[in-house]
Amino acid sequence: MNMQATGVIAPPAPRTLEEMQLPPVMMRDILLKTMFRQNLDQVSTLSRAICLPLTVTQELVDVARNQKLVEATGTLHANSGGEMGFQLTDSGKARALDALSQSEYYGAMPVPLDVYKEQVKRQSIRNIQISRDQLTGAMGHLILPPDLLDQLGPAVSSGRSILMYGPPGNGKSSISNGIRDALGDKIFVPRAIEYAGQVITVYDPIVHSAAETQEDDPNSLRRASGRYDTRYVRCERPTVITGGELSLSMLDLVYNPTARTYQAPLQLKSTGGVFIVDDLGRQEEPPQALVNRWIVPLEESKDILALQSGEKFTVPFDTLVIFSTNFHPNDIFDKAALRRIFFKIKIDGPTQEDFLKIFAMVARKKKMPLNEKALVHLLKKKYPTIDNVYANYQPVFLIDQIIAICEFEGIPYQMSPELIDRAWSNMFVKEEKIVH
Repeated sequence: MNMQATGVIAPPAPRTLEEMQLPPVMMRDILLKTMFRQNLDQVSTLSRAICLPLTVTQELVDVARNQKLVEATGTLHANSGGEMGFQLTDSGKARALDALSQSEYYGAMPVPLDVYKEQVKRQSIRNIQISRDQLTGAMGHLILPPDLLDQLGPAVSSGRSILMYGPPGNGKSSISNGIRDALGDKIFVPRAIEYAGQVITVYDPIVHSAAETQEDDPNSLRRASGRYDTRYVRCERPTVITGGELSLSMLDLVYNPTARTYQAPLQLKSTGGVFIVDDLGRQEEPPQALVNRWIVPLEESKDILALQSGEKFTVPFDTLVIFSTNFHPNDIFDKAALRRIFFKIKIDGPTQEDFLKIFAMVARKKKMPLNEKALVHLLKKKYPTIDNVYANYQPVFLIDQIIAICEFEGIPYQMSPELIDRAWSNMFVKEEKIVH
């Protein structure tokens, strides 16, 4: 893989310990803890475990040897090209245990925050350019009014915040997911970052889907890992989706008192990608409070986090934030907050014509034959009872209901006014008092 293969410049691999820009004691201790916890005794396996090039790993092993914490075992491993074995000395084991009591973290060396900031610039969400074809391709399964793409395209390409609002059931969530699918390229996510000697884990398999990895042949002269810094994982641009469960505390660093390490908050994990706040207005905190928390990051492209000690520090905020709500923006935000959300896009229900297109497309997909009588009954008898308000979710709902009824009755898939009535009765609940 060359450095430009993804359109994103890969983080260059460090060539010396000095280039790492990490506290020397921290690097040495992570090496000792990794040898102790994973029982590793060769530079090649250690190099993979701590995600550093062979030369830098060897340099680190030499530092530990000079301090009498690691010693050569004198054994050459025949099956690995005669590689020298190493082990912890008694004082090395004691130091590893002491270091583990201060922080359980071992494995991949963290990336210093300042070094990570440089990589964030190289792969910024603001750098992406999405064409109409990419957006149409990602949303081909949705029937959308043509002018909606006219609004969405520039909004996504700007990498700025978007507020989608409108009645429920019209695909705001599907559109958010379509935007994510349209991004398409790969970025590099650090396994962990370091600030003030503290480790903050960033890579999260739930949020980040790793792209294919190249396994290195330890005996090969051209090692793939030498081409970019393997402390990062090459991933799809991340997407974090939150709904009614989002609370302000989820946007803070998460401290693990047992391991004595931190986990990055959701918005830091979504760096270089998309953060979707679905169902805004359904959270415990008022929408205004949630948006206030985002105001500085959205305006200044940086966020402020705090360590357990109370020390505050700045991290990059490089995320396309999509807010989605069923409420009218004027009902949940003040003017200052609205001004700071860059694009506001109304997602309305379909017209009758588009509703019929969606209905026919869903029926074809689900192998449900259309019936003119049933459709006339639906449009002329049923929809007038709800003021002819159409929503994008309704065709799927009604057709799934009819399928369930046909399967239960043991009859071939079919549509009739009577089946429409039975399906319709499950879409809405009558207003009535329940006597206890």
